[in-house]
Order: sequence, then C-alpha cells, then structure tokens
Amino acid sequence: MKPTIYDLTYEQLEAWMLENGEKKFRAQQIWNWLYIQQVAEFAEMNNISKVLIEKLEAAFILSPLTQNVLQASSDGTRKYLFALNDGTLIETVLMPHKYGNSVCVTTQVGCNIGCSFCASGTLRKQRDLTAGEIMAQVMLVQRDLNTLEGEAQRVSHIVIMGIGEPFDNYDNFMDFIRIVNHPKGLAIGARHITVSTSGIVPKIRQFADEGIQVNLAISLHAPNDELRSSVMKINNAYPIPELMDAVRYYIAKTNRRITFEYIMMRGVNDQIIHARQLVKLVRGMNAYINLIPFNAVDEHGYQRSTKEDVSAFFDYLKKEKIQVMVRREFGHDIDAACGQLRAKKLESE
Repeated sequence: MKPTIYDLTYEQLEAWMLENGEKKFRAQQIWNWLYIQQVAEFAEMNNISKVLIEKLEAAFILSPLTQNVLQASSDGTRKYLFALNDGTLIETVLMPHKYGNSVCVTTQVGCNIGCSFCASGTLRKQRDLTAGEIMAQVMLVQRDLNTLEGEAQRVSHIVIMGIGEPFDNYDNFMDFIRIVNHPKGLAIGARHITVSTSGIVPKIRQFADEGIQVNLAISLHAPNDELRSSVMKINNAYPIPELMDAVRYYIAKTNRRITFEYIMMRGVNDQIIHARQLVKLVRGMNAYINLIPFNAVDEHGYQRSTKEDVSAFFDYLKKEKIQVMVRREFGHDIDAACGQLRAKKLESE
C-alpha cells in the first residue's frame, strides 16, 4: 500500500524532490497545493508538470482516510468516524471555541494504556498511525469546515488527545507537529497545539528536550499511587513520584506551565480528601488543574461526579490558591466519550 504524501515533513519532501530528479523548490509548490489550496487530487496541481504529477501518483496517495460517520452536536461540536485504508476506524473531533476551532486528533488505532474509565481502552491497540494519517484528520475536518455556511473558518488549534497514547507513537506524532506547525502550510502555532500523555516518563523528558513551545498535559486523574494504579495501569510502570520528577524536569527545562487533567468520577476521586492530596502533590509547580466532567461509558460502571462535589472540589483548590478550571463540555448530546463512537460502530458490525 502506498504511503500518503501527508507523511512527509517539508524537509523530507524537499529531499524526495532531489532524489527523484526534481528541483528543490517544487516542494514549496506541492506544499502550497496540499495545505493552502487543499486539493483533493494531485491532478488539480495545475502549475506542476505532468511528469511530476505522474511521479507523485506513482509514489503516494493523497488522503488515507474516508469519512464513515459524522455526528453534529447542537453546540457545534462535530465528531467524525474515519476509515483508514486498511479498514480500521478512528475518531476525530472538531470543537468550536470563541477563540477558534480546535481539532482533537487520534494517534493510534486502539490503545494499550488500559485506563479503566476510558472508552478508547476497551479496544486494544492494533497499530500506530503515521504522521500523514494524523495530518489527514486535520485536512478532512478543514475541508468539512470549508463546506459550512457563513464566514470562512479554519482549524486554529490542535489537541492530541484522541484515541491512543501519543508518546507511545512518539516519532510519528512529532513529525505531525512539524508538518502542522510549518509556516508554509497550515502554520498552526506551537502554542496552539496541546499534547496529552498518560505519563510515559522517559518520553516526557525527551519531549522537554525538543525545544518546542507545544503545550503538555498530563492525564493524572488521581492524587495518590494506590488510587491511580487502580484506574490507570501506567502508574504501575511509572508511579507518581517518578512522574512528578519528570514533570519538574519539563517545567525547569522549558519554563512552561503544565496542565494536569483530572476526570471527576463519583465516589472514586472527587472527595475533599482527594482534593487535599492533590494540593499537596502540585503545590509550588507552574501548573494548573483541569477538572473534567466524566462521560459515562456503559462497560466501566463509573458515574460522573455530582455538581455539588465538583463545586466543592473546585472551591477547595481555589481556596488553597491552586490554579484550576472546570472544562467546558462538548458534544454531550452525541457519543461524547473518546472512542465511544468507534466502539459502537464495531459492536454493531
């Protein structure tokens, strides 16, 4: 199966041109057609020679995805189920904000992290996505945006928080960042990109050394080792003390604030005793806590925390001068939990 041209970084495309007897500047022309003009076929590149078009068609496909399902929420959220060329399915989500349109991309087909509350973890990892398969999600969402009525809209923010663990697919997700951030393409600023990890400690340290301004979020979800290990298997490999050491290294190396994501599950991690432990864990760090209302998944049995418990938890953190917010919910009237739409589709088949 041929790779997608979206796999190539700008520098890799320049190298490909030279290797195939073409001038280096052709890479900039192709890049413009891919990411500015957003063509759907190589043949639409009308300032490219027929010979080069034939070379591109022989070596690459353009998009490796087709849309299988689209769910549109009353709040403007749009959730896509895409089929890859090998028939596997992934999810991508468009979330409209006042500041722009954010796309949540998937990095793996399934997930091996096995968090007990997560819909993505109900289906084991089949394979990693290539950089181009991640990039194609953004391009197909952008093309969908182009069809909507009203003022022209663009994808302005990226969150790498879909199905899979990005740091378990490190090289491909880093190439994706280089592609989506490139100034000659979509030029989505590094500070408009956020990657979330369950806590693969060596990769957090490696990411700190990359010298980029991409935002980092840690899926914490529990304030002590016993509880975190019970809901996140990754904690058995990288317990909280090791994770926090890596986080401190990241903050010291990058001088950037980190986000701790904390899904609120009723009676599990949402009591004041947990809030006290969380305060002790993060106090003094350049960090903030993102409290996330839980989207219930039938298979797991967890329930979302009551509004009263979320408010009490939030108020306690604020009183202790911890930076905290409650995440706005998106798509609550559709299959909101990450991986839920894909799981339902596979179950129906």
